[in-house]
Amino acid sequence: MSDCLFCKIIHGDIPSKKVYENENVYAFKDIYPQASEHYLFISKNHTKDVNELVTSGNELNHIFAAIKDFTENETELAKNGFRVVTNMGKHGCQTVFHTHFHVLGGEQLSSFGK
Repeated sequence: MSDCLFCKIIHGDIPSKKVYENENVYAFKDIYPQASEHYLFISKNHTKDVNELVTSGNELNHIFAAIKDFTENETELAKNGFRVVTNMGKHGCQTVFHTHFHVLGGEQLSSFGK
């Protein structure tokens, strides 16, 4: 997708603060962090949302394996805990239509419903 923001980041057309990369997944720091550590994990294959991603083979497994590798080996997140969130569609507040997962941690996060 030539007009996709995250595709442009993957291809190096737009700079990012990369924290992780393998053959299937690219991860970088969120420019509007909602926690002291806030990263975005994206598949290198473009899909518009999590429902489309799930039907595209092993992409979901690749992303969660990358999150596991990163949180266990590159940060202290696995030790203390973290949250993984994805937004879908207008009501889910999705603003970039390239499937992505927010990994948040580094501090005590608030509970839902409070």
